[in-house]
Amino acid sequence: MQKLNYDENSKVLNHKDEVISFKCELQENLQKAMKEFVEEHPNWDQYRILQAAIAGFLMQKGFQNRDLTRLYIGNMFSMNFED
Repeated sequence: MQKLNYDENSKVLNHKDEVISFKCELQENLQKAMKEFVEEHPNWDQYRILQAAIAGFLMQKGFQNRDLTRLYIGNMFSMNFED
């Protein structure tokens, strides 16, 4: 599996967090919408969007984890939570 190029966002990641890259195929309409969103909101990037989306999905499905909640809130509101 190919790895995505990933620059760590220090606002979201704690020093102890590990970053795991994965290849993800998106439908063209979703990719275009994400590109337009990033162009209009320069403080967001594709990695932040995907992290927020995955964390939000898992939380909606009932997965409860403090670190996941911190990641979701941190991505949504550009917050950094110190331990």
